[in-house]
Amino acid sequence: MVAVKDERLDNIAAIVKPRNVIYNAFSFTDIAGLVKGANLGEGLGNKFLSHIREVDAICHVVRCFEDKNIVHVSGKIDPVDDIDTINLELGFADLEVIDKRIPKIEKKAQMKTDADSVKEYDILMKIKTGLEQGIAARDIGLSDDEKEYI
Repeated sequence: MVAVKDERLDNIAAIVKPRNVIYNAFSFTDIAGLVKGANLGEGLGNKFLSHIREVDAICHVVRCFEDKNIVHVSGKIDPVDDIDTINLELGFADLEVIDKRIPKIEKKAQMKTDADSVKEYDILMKIKTGLEQGIAARDIGLSDDEKEYI
């Protein structure tokens, strides 16, 4: 847990003089590293992906230093490759979720009788197309309305 101190709150507290001041806090969870093929169950892949679905945000921390006492899963220090691996595996996980969801709404969407199904289907297909082209879901260029819907 990390407290997020904010001087504006301190300024208000100095005026109001409350019994106590409670700062916002972030809870960080260290999730085991990810290896190539995690989406297929390699390494702790499935466990990693299940843990990552439980968070509100992701902070990539990658190793950029040599230390003979700390083993790197791939045997070499390459932070760019580590970031690419994480992004690729997250993209595969996103694609898996979308591929499971599409069949559930496809018929309704194609009959055009349910506007919500049509909208969801169109957005999912847009994301699926982007993911299959190697574009991260966050970079696909969804409108604010589409992001909120998803």
